[in-house]
This record gives sequence, C-alpha cells and structure tokens, in this order.
Amino acid sequence: MSKKVVLACSNCGARNYTTMKSEKQSNVRLEINKFCKVCNIHTIHRETK
Repeated sequence: MSKKVVLACSNCGARNYTTMKSEKQSNVRLEINKFCKVCNIHTIHRETK
C-alpha cells in the first residue's frame, strides 16, 4: 500500500510536487532534489505534513 505525499521547496516553501511513498517508509521524511519553478533553481524538496 502506498500513500500520496506533497513535496515543498526548502527555500521558498512552495508546494510544487506530489509523489507516492510506501507505508513502510512512513516514519522517515522524504527529501528529493527537484527543480523549483518559483526559485528557478534545483533545490531540496521535503515532504510536508
């Protein structure tokens, strides 16, 4: 079973991306390097609550 999570930019806080995450990893926050359209650079995007 997987769950839908929202990723937010670590610099500006814009919520740009959604992704799926397995239930087994639910205790660890997801961090992915993605392109932010607001900042116009690649930044770390973290899972929000």
